[in-house]
Amino acid sequence: MNHYVYKLIAPRPTFAGDMNEAEMAVMGEHTVYWNKLFEDGRVAVFGVVLEPTGAWGLAVVEAETEDDVRALAYHDPAVNTGTCTFEIGVMPSPSVRPAQVAA
Repeated sequence: MNHYVYKLIAPRPTFAGDMNEAEMAVMGEHTVYWNKLFEDGRVAVFGVVLEPTGAWGLAVVEAETEDDVRALAYHDPAVNTGTCTFEIGVMPSPSVRPAQVAA
């Protein structure tokens, strides 16, 4: 299994603070979509990254190929509605902490 960085790129730097109702609805669907992937064990971590220049989304995805990650992206409501765009980067040799076992 390989690890990839999925970067969700907002349509404007102020997006996190000034979404309209339609955009908020899309981003709600986006969150549900990524929560399901996380619960299914396909995503190691995901969330919003806040920077002075704006916010963007980050997910570390476990997949066989970059095409598998692209397929996830194309099913992401934030992408397939045209609200956001994305970039994918490969992590060739990540250090990954093992899953913690609940006590």
